[in-house]
Amino acid sequence: MTQKQRSIWGVLFCGTAVILGAFGAHLLKSYLSSDALQSFEVGVRYQFFHGLALLFLSTVKHPFTKRTVLFFVVGTLLFSGSIYGLSISSNASIALLPKILGPVTPIGGLLLILGWLNMLIGYLRS
Repeated sequence: MTQKQRSIWGVLFCGTAVILGAFGAHLLKSYLSSDALQSFEVGVRYQFFHGLALLFLSTVKHPFTKRTVLFFVVGTLLFSGSIYGLSISSNASIALLPKILGPVTPIGGLLLILGWLNMLIGYLRS
């Protein structure tokens, strides 16, 4: 991924995290249980953190960044995206996605962990 693409993903993740955070705090608050809302907020938080990490990586020129960026982008889409779907689906009256998303969350989380490990190894080797 190019430096520009990394920046775009970072900005998209951060910007949509702000929008989704507001959506959760104001619109979903009256529809979701407190547990589901907390889960939704975890998805927002992780999306925002990894958006910031992508913005940081857009300034770094090391060989490890390409793989780290891939781990972060795919991991965030799977992790946060599945949490959003599961949280919203917890309310039967607004269920949009099936509970099959449950196994997707840990796969996304594993990819995020691999991204951080890849970055650590890259810095240790450089």
